[in-house]
Amino acid sequence: MAEEALSASHQEKGEPAEAPPEQIRKAVAGAAMGNCIEWYDFGVFGFMPAILGQVFFNASSTSEGALATFAVLALTFVVRPFGSFVFGPLGDKIGRQKVLALTIILMSGSTFIIGLLPSYATIGPAAAVLLILLRTIQGFSAGGEYGGAATFIAEYAPARRRGFWGSWLEFGTLVGFAMGAGFVTIFTVVLGDEAMREWGWRLPFLIAGPLGIIGLYLRNKLEDTPLFLEIEKKNQVEKSPLKALLKKHWTSILHLIGIVVMLNVADYIVITYLETYLKDVVGFSGHTPLLIILATIALMLVLIVPVGMLSDRIGRKPILIASCASFLVLPIPAFSLMGAAADDRNPWQLMLGLVMIAVPLVLILAVLAATLPAMFPTQERYGGFSIGYSVSTAAFGGTASYVIGTLVNKTGDNLWPAYYLMGAAAIAAIPILLLPETAGVSLRRIVSSRIVRRRKPEPVTPGEASELPAS
Repeated sequence: MAEEALSASHQEKGEPAEAPPEQIRKAVAGAAMGNCIEWYDFGVFGFMPAILGQVFFNASSTSEGALATFAVLALTFVVRPFGSFVFGPLGDKIGRQKVLALTIILMSGSTFIIGLLPSYATIGPAAAVLLILLRTIQGFSAGGEYGGAATFIAEYAPARRRGFWGSWLEFGTLVGFAMGAGFVTIFTVVLGDEAMREWGWRLPFLIAGPLGIIGLYLRNKLEDTPLFLEIEKKNQVEKSPLKALLKKHWTSILHLIGIVVMLNVADYIVITYLETYLKDVVGFSGHTPLLIILATIALMLVLIVPVGMLSDRIGRKPILIASCASFLVLPIPAFSLMGAAADDRNPWQLMLGLVMIAVPLVLILAVLAATLPAMFPTQERYGGFSIGYSVSTAAFGGTASYVIGTLVNKTGDNLWPAYYLMGAAAIAAIPILLLPETAGVSLRRIVSSRIVRRRKPEPVTPGEASELPAS
């Protein structure tokens, strides 16, 4: 009865009925799976950078090996914008589902093949060349992954529940990263450091193969989004989405880039740099940093969906402002606590410092997939999101670990991660304050860089509160 009433309500407003809840759950699961695989790859790289540096670059020390691996990550991020310029407009022209099926094949396939590569000891510098080539393919395909997945979920989700459903995309991000980091940790504990350097490092990469098959299966079972099918049926698909996007929505792209700067710096500090920072910079030994980071991610997993639901009630903007304000004031106390925790060998103090970074990060993660697609109309949404996100990620996310690591090594100041994060928050503050509130606004009403009018979010029926994506 509730679903019939909601459908009737939308028909009275002249809008098509919403997709059935089961179809929405499948769409969310299929979209989130690709993001899970992308961040699984980062979890693997982020938690054994020293080993990979020695395997592929013959690095003479752990710090040199870690920097070499971070340089590869930064280098391959350069191709992300190129992928977004290809896959984003393509998704606006031929459909979201077809492009997302292709990106998941390229991402999971390239990660899987890394696990089969010969080492530097076997073929010399060619090992590094092959690694860079595969990371380039992974980065190119990732340029069309996140924007497409977020667009896919946002265009399936009811306007009043977009925050809830969108938060599951970043839930997949955290699960993927936790899986990558978790497998590295488990294999390291079970096999030992020597075996991991010799052959164990391959195992986490090989797991990406089965994950990709599952993700492809899920995505091939999906229809394209209702909003894209609508404009396709009405012959409203842009003949040249990229040209229209750059002509009409370049200011929205710039605003998106500014917002994502803060997310990227925080995300990549936690994901690809923090474990190395805790071990090599502040001197934590053993597996304590790994376990505490995983515990912090578990806390983020608990919080992320409730925060997404909260944004449906109070709006995205208050949550984004809270995240930005926290990143302006908390990083120095947080990283100071981490340094003191290493001196005192106090894991609880380390956990507190991590939580001070993790909570503001989860605030922006929870609302991102609901906020950014609403900055563009359907005809240019995939391309606008993908291009802005990938440019920001290439410039500030992929380079964060290498730049911060270099600054710490050159200056001896262990608080450079805090300074960098605060600077990113200062940049993001301006576009966040300029951002219109889009909670409860139908994506069909987004016709330009600004929403046509604001609408009060529709009430959530009691039965919907228990909806969860199917696994």
